[in-house]
Amino acid sequence: MTTNEIRQKFLDFFQEKGHTIIPSASVVPENDPTVLFTTAGMHPLVPYLQGQPHPGGKSLADAQKCVRTDDIEEVGDSRHLTFFEMLGNWSLGDYFKRESIAWSFEFLTDKKWLGIDPSKIYVTVFEGDADAPQDEESIGIWQGLFEVVGVIANVGERIRVYPKKKNWWGPAGQTGPCGPDTEIFYDTGKTHDPAFGDVCHQNCDCGKFVEIWNNVFMQYEKQADGTFTSLAQKNVDTGMGLERVAAMMQGVDTIFETDAFTPALEKISILSGKTYAGNERAFRIIADHVRAATCIIGDARGVVPSNVGQGYIVRRLLRRAIREGRRLGILEPFTYLIAEVYVGELSGHYTELAQNLAKIIEELKKEEEKFGKTLEKGMKELEKMVSRGMITGEDAFFLFSSYGFPLELSEEILREKGQSIDRSVFQAEFKKHQDLSRSASAGSFKGGMADHSVETTRLHTATHLLHQALRTILGDHVAQKGSNITAERLRFDFSHAQKMTPEEIMKVEELVNSAIKRDLSIKCEQLTVDEAKTRGAIGLFEDKYAKLGDKVNVYSVGDFSREICGGPHVEHTGELGSFKIQKEEAVSAGVRRIKATVTG
Repeated sequence: MTTNEIRQKFLDFFQEKGHTIIPSASVVPENDPTVLFTTAGMHPLVPYLQGQPHPGGKSLADAQKCVRTDDIEEVGDSRHLTFFEMLGNWSLGDYFKRESIAWSFEFLTDKKWLGIDPSKIYVTVFEGDADAPQDEESIGIWQGLFEVVGVIANVGERIRVYPKKKNWWGPAGQTGPCGPDTEIFYDTGKTHDPAFGDVCHQNCDCGKFVEIWNNVFMQYEKQADGTFTSLAQKNVDTGMGLERVAAMMQGVDTIFETDAFTPALEKISILSGKTYAGNERAFRIIADHVRAATCIIGDARGVVPSNVGQGYIVRRLLRRAIREGRRLGILEPFTYLIAEVYVGELSGHYTELAQNLAKIIEELKKEEEKFGKTLEKGMKELEKMVSRGMITGEDAFFLFSSYGFPLELSEEILREKGQSIDRSVFQAEFKKHQDLSRSASAGSFKGGMADHSVETTRLHTATHLLHQALRTILGDHVAQKGSNITAERLRFDFSHAQKMTPEEIMKVEELVNSAIKRDLSIKCEQLTVDEAKTRGAIGLFEDKYAKLGDKVNVYSVGDFSREICGGPHVEHTGELGSFKIQKEEAVSAGVRRIKATVTG
């Protein structure tokens, strides 16, 4: 069963169960300053998990593109990825534990779907503590399902209980929705390694059991005083890693041996003249990093390589891949050739990749050319160091961090000169740099239910007012081209050919502040896309919302503006205080950018 087939079966299954199939959100979050990328399937659905009505209804399913970057240096082993797909089904106050668990079991074991032997399935549940009792309901549901297929399911063996650290989700902040989860594991049949303990169990690290699905039951709300109360809207949030399930279904030991990666690995082998066997780490880094960069650049809100924010991550991924390519002997630009392979594999489901193929190729070629020049500079610096005497581990790290010069390349050159590098010193410097980097970006990886603060909500609402004001002052050609919101400011990109005059900026500011002073009420209606257009609603992502089927959320700000949007918003414009444009600048040909704040 191919990766594409597994994804489609999952979506078909839940569509049969009455779920609306929603498209993947962008890997670049629209209005969440706390994460660089969409890190999980639940991330784009936060407003709906908090009670906002979803245009697709109360039962949803999707395949979500995700990017996680806090383990980039770990990629190269058998299991870490930066880009991955998360399959998920959602209940927004609709069904709960019984249906969720039963459907998971059916999809995994029924021969119409994945057809896994039920005796290979093991599960875990929450054991209970002072905050919440043991999840007896989930235990009972699992025992009933296993009994039907003739599998003995004793608690402590096939069903194991674990504390919050293993079987509890949330809250993301100090307060908020949370609850127990039940995790589903697959028994690979491997023999237990006693190095990991005397007894093998579901959460043992020996590799015998692999987690494949997690069903989260949001049924509590943690209060500021640390107590837990029952939620009025109980949600189900599930996540199943597509690549991991593909490895299980295809009977291979690692995700890199699945059909999601083998075509790219074959391309790397052709380009380098080397085999995957014996060069696994280099091949995996190239395969993963080019895949991630391709999907980020080719996204509907695509990001190109740069020295800041998400662009820095794209550059870092590509340069790490290029370094490994050089180490394999690939001297000509090659990343775009591997990107073409991935676009061919993924664009059947993620059509934006095919639409943006030319952009992907152009950006990858440009980045390889830039990095080639950087490597040349690094070589010259290395030669200067050699002329001054022995090269230390600190010197080697300077070459690596400043010029992207691979340690292995420095070692190879120095070996010819009868020198060596103290790797322990290099690694110490590298660790110091890594810790600083993680500390600096720690606030950019939280995500979750606490992300929609009062400030970001106010600023997001202000973008609606700004969008309409720009159209009023500059003309109806103005359309949103992107936005980014932090807790301090909004950034709004829009189509406009020339620099705004000071008078135009002042008029836009005055128009927004006039709408704020009128204290207009903000209401949400669920309309079809055609109805929304007829009513004069504007929206950047109409095609995406149209895929939802019947309805979209349309937010009206009094008689001032009407826009298709996912939220979040304040209830009255008076909550915004006052609006101030800080800067107006060019982004690219025909696109301008405004940075602004709200105060008071």
